Amino acid sequence: MIQYRRILDLHFKGTSQRTISSSVGHSRQTVSDVVIKANHLGLVELTDEMTNQWIAEFLFPEKEAIAKGYFPVDWEDVHRELQKKNMTLKLLHYEYDQRARDSKKIPYAYRTFCRRYGKYAKKYKLTMPIRRKPGEIMEVDWAGDKLSIKDRNTGEKLPVYVFVATLPYSQLFYAEGFFNMTSQSWLMAHIHAFEYFNGVAEVLVPDNLKTGVNRALRGEPILNEAYRDLANYYGATIVPARVKSPKDKPSVEGSVGYISRQIIASLRYYQCFSLDDLNFKILEEVDKLNDEPFQKREGSRRIVFNEEEKNKLIPLRYPRYQLSEWKTATVQLNYHIQVNRMYYSVPYEYVQSDVDIRITKDLIEVYFKDMRIASHKKLLGEIGQFSTNPNHMPENHRKFLEHTPDQVRNWANAIGSNTEKFVEYILDNHVEKKALTILLSLKNLTKYYSDDFIEKGCETLMSISRVPSFSVLKTILKRMKESQKSKEKGTLNETRTDSDYGFVRGAKYFGGVKNEE
Repeated sequence: MIQYRRILDLHFKGTSQRTISSSVGHSRQTVSDVVIKANHLGLVELTDEMTNQWIAEFLFPEKEAIAKGYFPVDWEDVHRELQKKNMTLKLLHYEYDQRARDSKKIPYAYRTFCRRYGKYAKKYKLTMPIRRKPGEIMEVDWAGDKLSIKDRNTGEKLPVYVFVATLPYSQLFYAEGFFNMTSQSWLMAHIHAFEYFNGVAEVLVPDNLKTGVNRALRGEPILNEAYRDLANYYGATIVPARVKSPKDKPSVEGSVGYISRQIIASLRYYQCFSLDDLNFKILEEVDKLNDEPFQKREGSRRIVFNEEEKNKLIPLRYPRYQLSEWKTATVQLNYHIQVNRMYYSVPYEYVQSDVDIRITKDLIEVYFKDMRIASHKKLLGEIGQFSTNPNHMPENHRKFLEHTPDQVRNWANAIGSNTEKFVEYILDNHVEKKALTILLSLKNLTKYYSDDFIEKGCETLMSISRVPSFSVLKTILKRMKESQKSKEKGTLNETRTDSDYGFVRGAKYFGGVKNEE
């Protein structure tokens, strides 16, 4: 007998649960359950009339009042309710528990409730698909057996892999053949299945193929980005089956076997020369089997789907999802990434960062931590091409890119005619690359001198030199600056020469003209 009163008495005195467990001889889990239940029911102190039996019946009536009988359960009603969308066994037990207590009866504990329902479900397992709710799940897989077509030119047999999608509730299925099992085929097969069902199930249950799951981690597998993007576009959720657990997707496993027997086997001798022709034949067989009446109940897959499941699917989104491929890359030091041997720029702040790349038919999109940082039109043709957005470049790189002869001429024209003459001289007397290097240094002088100052310096340079150079211009500007500073400080000594006391001797003095005597 559990010592409920003793446990609560020690607990109210502040004794730890570990010490209580040692004192009363019960497990720590039992002590914890008693304390949690008491707190939940608001029992904060003990009185004399609260005997151990009273506390037991108060805290756990379902354990202590078996003799009084349990509140009966209508298991058929539970089964019927469980078929409804978003219904769970736990919610049904909660409602049952409330009805039992309102009737002053003892309810089954949740564990017992589930166990008894499990026995009922086992008894009626042919009509008890607990997880099959209309519009909730679409299971997908590749069939193990293959079909083939003949190459028109060589006569060689080309293998065709068959994709299968099944809606577990109605058992309606779809099948299509592909030349390979790549990501592009996988995504296109899903799109065609959605269009065949004219809607999307809430949950997609694939196997752990690389086209759908990158890493099959227990509990939270890492999904393929393109597959996740497809599911997000159509509003579905991907819940991969566990590794080596075919019972996680029993409907599609059954459909795969059914299709292998009814379609793949029947078409094994069917000769065709194109995939479209084969898929047309497959679709004919699929429609025929979906319309075929059930053997053990009324209706067919198509009838059940149209009457009970079709309206529960997520409406199909238009336009159709554009196929994409995802890759990862590291931003190079030249702030470009390489995609299929073409180069695309990203903002230079992300240099040496790992980014995700979404590749569509016409577009390249670059993402950093789920945020799009760049997009480019897809380059075609000769490999090694660059697509560079000037806004992605550092300021000094952008200025260098924009530094062209025409741009320099426009810049010089805005400053003045003498500057324009000097620029033209440099361009005419040097190869373009060297000229642009010199003129870039000239433009950088605007950091230290005003436009008027540079114009006056160029005027002086062009008037005194037959071979004007940038180094001479720098010297002129430097002296002009120093002279200006001296004038401002009043330290410049000006030397004036009186015409009466000149030191310049004329031609007469040097004998250029003889004096007449």
